[in-house]
Amino acid sequence: MSEVLLDIDLPGINLFKKGKVRNVFDLNDKLLIVASDRISAFDCVMPNGIPNKGKILTMLSSFWFSFTQDIVDNHLISTDADSYPRELKKFLSVIAGRSMLVKKADLIEIECVVRGYISGSAWKEYKASGEVAGIKLPSGLKESDKFPEPLFTPSIKAKTGHDENITEKKMIDFTGESVGKTIKEKSLAVYKAASDYAEGKGIIIADTKFEFGKYDNQIILIDEILTPDSSRFWPMDKYSPGKGQPSFDKQFLRDWLETLDWDKNPPAPKLPDEVIQKTAEKYMEAYKMLTGRETL
Repeated sequence: MSEVLLDIDLPGINLFKKGKVRNVFDLNDKLLIVASDRISAFDCVMPNGIPNKGKILTMLSSFWFSFTQDIVDNHLISTDADSYPRELKKFLSVIAGRSMLVKKADLIEIECVVRGYISGSAWKEYKASGEVAGIKLPSGLKESDKFPEPLFTPSIKAKTGHDENITEKKMIDFTGESVGKTIKEKSLAVYKAASDYAEGKGIIIADTKFEFGKYDNQIILIDEILTPDSSRFWPMDKYSPGKGQPSFDKQFLRDWLETLDWDKNPPAPKLPDEVIQKTAEKYMEAYKMLTGRETL
């Protein structure tokens, strides 16, 4: 297996934030986002990583940022490490291929979730209440059914633990009407364009989440977009509603974890080689199908 990079340290460069997968470094007027090969499930970071995962997430986000830039501007400046500021040159061997130099935007603290199909937490909520995020849905839906129109189901970003699902009204109370309407409209438009494209490549984007920020008085897309970490990708040729679907994302890892006697609290269990290998293959397969590229 390829070498796995679990942590990224750039001595002398200020660490702005460390997430479950990414380390973000502060370059004063810009940020450097470096994607590790860490993988999380059930809000826990696994002790071992997935080979090339950070590179796949970076290159796939770069692909989608370019694809959707006519719908909404985004924070990406470059993924070409050779063009980065001089102080980063000595770290090229670590950051090349797995980093993005981005605009330093002010985060809008809403997770913008778009669902084209009923799955995951939405399916559980629907079974319990007939609703998803306060939206009343028709009775008789089966697991993995396609919605007549994609649903926008926002959540508020939590400092720790799970994000809190909220209604659209509560989101607008939090963001203000203009910002709330804009992030909803842009989320749905990006999802629609990406979903149509992906279907042409044999992949269903069942659901995904976006983050936005404000930069120069504009609302722009930030973070990552439309990756196997932030989305549910299903193979079209195996789609069969009425049950859970095979996927290109980390569902394979979640399914394995569900077979264990583990309470979903840290420390997470060590992953066997087979689970690591299979997850790596699924990420790479999605990357190849969506971008048409054979290598990273």
